[in-house]
Amino acid sequence: MNVRRVESISAQLEEASSTGDSVEDELEMATVRHRPEALELLEAQSKFTKKELQILYRGFKNECPSGVVNEETFKEIYSQFFPQGDSTTYAHFLFNAFDTDHNGAVSFEDFIKGLSILLRGTVQEKLNWAFNLYDINKDGYITKEEMLDIMKAIYDMMGKCTYPVLKEDAPRQHVETFFQKMDKNKDGVVTIDEFIESCQKDENIMRSMQLFENVI
Repeated sequence: MNVRRVESISAQLEEASSTGDSVEDELEMATVRHRPEALELLEAQSKFTKKELQILYRGFKNECPSGVVNEETFKEIYSQFFPQGDSTTYAHFLFNAFDTDHNGAVSFEDFIKGLSILLRGTVQEKLNWAFNLYDINKDGYITKEEMLDIMKAIYDMMGKCTYPVLKEDAPRQHVETFFQKMDKNKDGVVTIDEFIESCQKDENIMRSMQLFENVI
């Protein structure tokens, strides 16, 4: 997904919520192998209404009839939104960010919890989610290598034709600049506090790292 995809999801939710059409309670009547949590629990854990959850589940089930999606399927779905480049590596990192319990599958609950933050979360919540994306090995720190891996994956996904004036070493140059600004105590790693503080203080970092445009 990219920002246009998220805006499309938002528009669909608004349109469906504004109409009087009734939506069957597919969460409770689903016969898929993986049964989502009760509607009330998902409502409490997200910022979506019951009707919105029903709409989202209908779309999720269409893409993933089993109720869960593995990494390969996730990559196939994601590649449809970036046909001009190779989104495989970025989709891998994104899958791991959605797969919060690291069991190799993204369930509807995983999807909803992540989407709720990305669509309706506070800036703090979005930055926390973005930090988790950049922290590839999930050790609580972002290294320069991890940041470079993500940046390269974004460039690959967007396609070289999108950046005709940039050289091959552009991702590394950008990372060098970002990392120097973020690593306040110069210990070679960026903590979540350093990450959030730097992003909130520097609009250029947020724009250049494409936290909100490319995180989903």
